[in-house]
Amino acid sequence: MTRASRTDITRRRLISQALTGRSGVLGAADVPGDGPALVVDRMLAVQAQDLRWAKWAVAVRSPGSTSADVDRLIDSGRIVRSWPMRGTLHLVPGPDLAWMLGLTTPRLWAGAATRRRDLGLDEAIIERARAVAVAALSGGRELTRSGFLELLERHGINTDHQRGYHLIWHLAQSGTLCWGRQLDSQQMLVLLSDWVPQPRRFECDEALGEYLLRYLTGHGPAPLTDFAWWSQLTMADAKTAEAVAGPQLQALDVDGVRHLLPRHADLGPLGRAAPGRGPTAVLALPGFDEYLLGYRDRSFAIEPERLTTVVPGKNGIFLPLLVHCGRIVGTWRRDWNPKLITLQPAPFAEPSRQSAASTDRALHEYAHFLGRPVHILPAATAAPVAP
Repeated sequence: MTRASRTDITRRRLISQALTGRSGVLGAADVPGDGPALVVDRMLAVQAQDLRWAKWAVAVRSPGSTSADVDRLIDSGRIVRSWPMRGTLHLVPGPDLAWMLGLTTPRLWAGAATRRRDLGLDEAIIERARAVAVAALSGGRELTRSGFLELLERHGINTDHQRGYHLIWHLAQSGTLCWGRQLDSQQMLVLLSDWVPQPRRFECDEALGEYLLRYLTGHGPAPLTDFAWWSQLTMADAKTAEAVAGPQLQALDVDGVRHLLPRHADLGPLGRAAPGRGPTAVLALPGFDEYLLGYRDRSFAIEPERLTTVVPGKNGIFLPLLVHCGRIVGTWRRDWNPKLITLQPAPFAEPSRQSAASTDRALHEYAHFLGRPVHILPAATAAPVAP
């Protein structure tokens, strides 16, 4: 097993996460407009509770892509938004959603048993809702969230007190529903079988091996415990995944901890970076970005004492990130109004002139993605480190 430093891990994760902007790293130049889809293929799952941030998480990894590029891929079903793992909305490649659900649903379903009981949602009610959904949406039809809840009410299924949300979640988690195209700032509910008519299929162990390999392709190097945390599979499943994917994996020893990555991972020198994406560039990543969220051990990206600056109050809300040389060096905020979007960086320390210019460039890259004018305010004072 090859020995590696923490710096080696950070550098390789930037490559795996497609954040170096290396020319051709995703083959996007050969498939115009499909760069964002190739990013999601590589990452396998990108957290998408906040869809605006999720779109930027995809586009920042495909330099030059716009929000409209990501919208087109979502509206075509190439990228699908659903609950593939952790009970959280993610963007995933459409053909991969069904087999992911097959692995993750049993534990999530069992974990939600108490909540179902508290809401009075038994199996009979869920199956009645499923029958309503299939009858209403078959043949490529679609409904808004509110339209679907109204339909359930008309069929005598009470949707009050979050029952409606949990019915949608259970139907999506069990592979009946997913979110489809976007219409007037909301997504439509569709049948997964219609929206993704040709899903990939695996036997259980084969699917576990694919899961681990894809995680490491988009996040590695990482220990097996990080994969188990990210996927919320059991360690027994994670070990089965390693056994299945083993011939395609290699390992690095970092301070006695075994970090896995695919054998095909590039361990040589980096290729030429896209403009503005050199080794010292500052990256403006979204809130909830996989670069921080994709690992149980986040110390490779940020000092532990700084985590409360990025997750204020430890309330589960992850702020947008400024990243320099693989380390989180600050946050930034985005304020919307009808005519102008205001952005403001908040570095942890006084930046150099070069770093400040790189931050400004990164925020203007976000403006290009939006296709809207932005106003960048002077840097704010970063929040103090918690004692």
